[in-house]
Amino acid sequence: MPRRKNQWENSSSHTGADDEGQLFRRAMADARPIRTDTVEPPRRRARAIARFSRLDERQALRESLEADSHAIEIANGSALYYRHPSVNLKTMRRLARGGVSVQAWVDLHGLNSTEAREALSAFIEQSLIRGYTCVRVVHGKGLGSGHNGPVLKRKADQWLRRWEPVLAFVSARPADGGTGALYVLLRK
Repeated sequence: MPRRKNQWENSSSHTGADDEGQLFRRAMADARPIRTDTVEPPRRRARAIARFSRLDERQALRESLEADSHAIEIANGSALYYRHPSVNLKTMRRLARGGVSVQAWVDLHGLNSTEAREALSAFIEQSLIRGYTCVRVVHGKGLGSGHNGPVLKRKADQWLRRWEPVLAFVSARPADGGTGALYVLLRK
């Protein structure tokens, strides 16, 4: 059966390139040239410059220096903070920065809740007898407590808030245990 030529096939014996050229010329037969060959480049937008950027930067720096770093940690829930109304903010900042000399410390690691409460109670009592005004309580971060979170940390927070001789406490600096320890301010 003889092969039928389609509408695009040329009957002449030219190469495929010639056929493509003719096809292109036929397709472009009714095309008109563009009036101009220059293309206008896109306009560049002016770079945005903040009018008050230096003022904003200075204000942000001032606010960050004035901010209570422990208030920030408290906002994310990892740090503990308690202040009796009789304790001023200046004293709290000094305590939080480690500016009050720690006179004794107790480590509650490895104790269950009952043992930890007894040990902490005895420690606070002995500290008061000795006239200590600032002590450190290491309760741990509770990394081994599972999905319930730090048990001793939560319990120490509750106990210390209830005890009358405790004026204030705040999570320690990283060098002293960070959120796994507390600086505790006691009545004289």
